[in-house]
This record gives sequence, C-alpha cells and structure tokens, in this order.
Amino acid sequence: MSALDGLPPDEQLVIRTVRDFVDRRVRPVARELEHADTYPTELVEGMKELGVFGLAVPEEFGGTPVSTPCYVLLTEELARGWMSLAGAMGGHTVVAKLLLHFGTPEQRRHWLPRMATGEVRATMALTEPGGGSDLQALRTVARRRDDGGYVVDGAKTWITNSRRSRLIALLCKTDPDAEPRHRGMSVLLVEHGPGLTVSRDLPKLGYKGVESCELLFDGFRAPAGALLGGVEGRGFGQMMKGLETGRLQVAARALGVGRAAFEDALRYAQERESFGVPIWRHQSIGNYLADMATSLSAARQLTLYAAREADAGRRVDMEAGMAKLCASETAMRIALDAVRIHGGHGYSTEFDVERYFRDAPLMIVGEGTNEIQRDVIVRQLVARGGLDG
Repeated sequence: MSALDGLPPDEQLVIRTVRDFVDRRVRPVARELEHADTYPTELVEGMKELGVFGLAVPEEFGGTPVSTPCYVLLTEELARGWMSLAGAMGGHTVVAKLLLHFGTPEQRRHWLPRMATGEVRATMALTEPGGGSDLQALRTVARRRDDGGYVVDGAKTWITNSRRSRLIALLCKTDPDAEPRHRGMSVLLVEHGPGLTVSRDLPKLGYKGVESCELLFDGFRAPAGALLGGVEGRGFGQMMKGLETGRLQVAARALGVGRAAFEDALRYAQERESFGVPIWRHQSIGNYLADMATSLSAARQLTLYAAREADAGRRVDMEAGMAKLCASETAMRIALDAVRIHGGHGYSTEFDVERYFRDAPLMIVGEGTNEIQRDVIVRQLVARGGLDG
C-alpha cells in the first residue's frame, strides 16, 4: 500500500507533481549546488510555480491549502531530492499558520496573499546565542514607544532563510518583568530595515545552500501593527502552537533524507557484486536493508498519525514530538547504514550518501533538540494520564 492511498485524488496529484519536479530538476543538480554551497535560486522559483509556498494559505488569500498528511508527504519528497529545499519552505509554512490562527484580519490580508505566491517568504526568529532550547530565557526586548510601536534590541542565531525572507516572526519580550516569564513574551512581524543587521552566515556541516544567520537588533523600530494578534503576552503560546507544525515538517524532512539514503543503498546493493553475487544476498547487508525499510515505514506512519491528529483539531505537541524524535533518529541510523553498505564509496563525495550523513543530524538538533522532545513527551504522558489518557 502506497502512502498516497490515504489522500484524495487531487492531493495525490500534488505529490506526484512534486515528485516529478524532484526527479527532473532537483536530483540532477543537488550534489553540485550542495558542494558549492550555492543558493538554489532556480529551484526555489520552480517551487513558487508549483504553489509550494501557498500550501498553508486558504484559497480566499490565493493559496492552495492541503491536508497536513499531504504536506508531510510533499515535504518528504522535497527532502528526498535535497533537504535544503524543504528547509527553504519550512519556517515559511509555520509563519503562515501563525497568521492564520492568531493574526488580526488586517495582518492576514496584508501578508497571506503575497506569501501564497512566494513573493514574500517568511521565517521564524526564536533561538538566541545564550539561550538554545530555553526559549523562556530569551533576552531580546521590544519596548513600547509613545506612538504604540516598539523599539527592539537583542540578538538571534541559527535563523534559516533570514537574508532572503522579507517577513520575520520575531519572538521577544514585551514585558521583561513578567512572572512567569512566558507571559511577557510576544511575536512581532518584522521586515528588514534600519536597526536590523544580518551579521554573518553560520558555517554548517550540512544543510548547505540555504543560509542560517545571526540577526542583531539595535534600536530597530517596529510599528504597533506588527504585534501578532494585537495583544501582548501571548507569543510563547502562539509559537508553541506553530512549532507543532514545525516539528512535523522536520520529521518529514528526516523521512526524505532517510528515504533517499535507503533507496540509494538498495539500488547499490543490487548493482554491486562481491564473491560472485549482488551484495544484498549477503545476510549482513540484507539485514541492514530490512531494518532500514522497517524503521522508515514505522517513522512515516507515526508522522502521518500526528498529522491526522493535527487536522482533527487536537493538540499534538506530544505526537509531533514523537514523530520528530523517531523520524530524525531513524534518518541518522539509515544514513550511517547507507555509508556502510556503500563501503569506500560511501565516504566519497562522488556519491550522495555522504551528504545524507551530514544532513541527518540537523533534524536531531533542529526545531527543539531530541532531548527536549523527550521532555515534552514525558510531561504530556503524565498530564494526559498515559498514552490513552
């Protein structure tokens, strides 16, 4: 049974269209672009033409909305071709969801139509140099001006797409003295301008092509209308809701990397011979392939389950955390086993498996480390009274 069988025909067509785009336009150039660390301008333009940036935007704003399971499988396809492409639209989708769920009518009308076409691309700015996973310890402060706007000072780091995204959903403190601390946090929808500096692109092991940067806010001025939802103190809860989508997206990216590694390993094991037979016939290699396929299938089903729960309107911080945890750890194991199966070729930059091995760790530490995911999961298990509570 194909993973597409659970989708309606129109969404199956969307996935097949993206799959064709990946096979024809992405895979032939991904290795060259990745090794040169070149931004994939033409591929991003192709994604705009396909409507990828409008998948979370309602039709009334010009989008082409799909179900969350469809979004997961589409993200998997993009990451199968090159994980960086999935990263180019991940934060954008989260910001679209934030606007849809929490934005004022004026904010939705202003941003969503241009986000749907990809004219405006968006990203999130959460992580700070001294904070890491502890978002409540952030130090970026937005002080209200007499005209109702804000002056922002602080720093963010590891912000993906931050040079090329016109819209940044900035998590900051509008009340630094609030207790508990999360009640003093808000989200500002900001654009590049005086007082905002993209200081440098951070060097990375993998995830090439798409930039991850440091942002410095020094007297940056944001208008009153930039406050997401128009009410201060709700930013932490808003962003936690957004991260449910973000973690499903990261899980889907991991599925794509794991699938690419598995498919390359399966193909190579049928082509490569040793001792007179294809190497898949050797039990040690066959066992690797069997375990890879089994764990990948299980991770996909867990991710799709979380996606269906999200579409049912239920809280899925635990389910999305489980999906992200399982899929990312699975991708890392599969990527390593793909290197083992390829032998010396797996260590060569002439084969793609070394790229998968460098890309896979991002999903373990990104969008909340897996150690944080385990903490989220166990807290929800206790709060809900167990798995079936």
